[in-house]
Formats: sequence, C-alpha cells, structure tokens
Amino acid sequence: AEIKYANKVRLAKYIKSTTGVSVNPAALFDVQVKRIHEYKRQQMNIFGVIHRYLTLKAMTPEERKKQQPRVSIFGGKAAPGYWMAKQIIHLVNNVGAVVNVDEDIGDLLKVIFLEDYNVSKAEMIIPASDLSEHISTAGTEASGTSNMKFVLNGGLIIGTCDGANIEITREIGENNIFLFGNLAEDVEDLRHAHNYGSHSLDSDLVKVFAEI
Repeated sequence: AEIKYANKVRLAKYIKSTTGVSVNPAALFDVQVKRIHEYKRQQMNIFGVIHRYLTLKAMTPEERKKQQPRVSIFGGKAAPGYWMAKQIIHLVNNVGAVVNVDEDIGDLLKVIFLEDYNVSKAEMIIPASDLSEHISTAGTEASGTSNMKFVLNGGLIIGTCDGANIEITREIGENNIFLFGNLAEDVEDLRHAHNYGSHSLDSDLVKVFAEI
C-alpha cells in the first residue's frame, strides 16, 4: 500500500506539472491508456465520467462527503487521419475543462488527458493505477498486453470478456476483476441482427448526450 501510494504521489506531481490540475493521491486512480480507437471505447468511458459528474452535481453536500474521490486518467495517440479518434480526445479534454474547475465537485472527480503517451509515461502511470479500463468490444482485442502490466502492478481491471482479460480472470479469480458486457459470439449475433437505430436509449445516457 505504501509503494502504491508513493507511485500515486509521483504521478500526481507529474499531472500538476504538465496539466496544471491538482489531483488528490488518496483518490481512486481510474486509468485508460492505449491507442485511441472507436473499438477500444474511450468514448464509453468518458460518457461514464459525464454520468458520474451529473450524479455528483445532483447530490447534496452531505451526500457528496460519502463519495469516493476519483481521478479519471486518459492517455493515448490517434492516427493522423483518424478524425473520430481526434474527436474523442477533444471530448475528453472538454469534459476535463468543465469538471476540473467545478468548485461544487472539488476533488471528488478530476478528468485528465495525458499527452504524448509512450513507454516512459507508462512506467509512471501503470504503477499508480487503482483501476484500469480494458473495455474493447468483445471479439476485437486479439491479445492486448497492457492489462497484464496493470495487474502485475497491483491494479484491478474493469473489462469485457475479451482478449487476455479472459486468461487473467482464470489466473486471479473472478473476485479480483470486474467483467461486463456481451461475449464475442453474442456480439457477432447482434451485429448480424441489424438492430441499429431500433433501441430505446437509457434515460441516464440521454442526459449525458444532452449535457454534451
């Protein structure tokens, strides 16, 4: 626990020096660092952050005191011609610009995008993570290895039933990983069912889209 906290303090200092945002090392560090791509679903993560922000805003000050502070950390690069990936980065930064200066929320939620993600940054980020997000659509991640690095550094995973998440679950047990979503074969069935546009949106998701 002492080593993990020391790593979080080191990352918090780096975040302050590069982004100007002060984060609490005692907060839960929720990390998604990887290539920016639609199938890796950074957009779903940031939608979740917006939902968390709206939930906190709706609480009374007394209710907020009971909440676990969280720092959502994003990092990664977009291919030069990949417009949608750049839009995702733009959205993450815009959400951070709103959330990080909200005095009602304070340290309860911070949103950080770390630029120019590389191996040197990973050596600082991965040991500091409490929770890492490996949430690619099932069936699309052949064998990502970053999830292994996070687990070996004492972090918990939230992820889909895909890629190495499945093997990691066998090794560490289902109690130590948070899996969700469809299995790869279910995704294929959904893809071929052509149900696009026929779903009713969740009311919380509608609020997120309205806020954007």
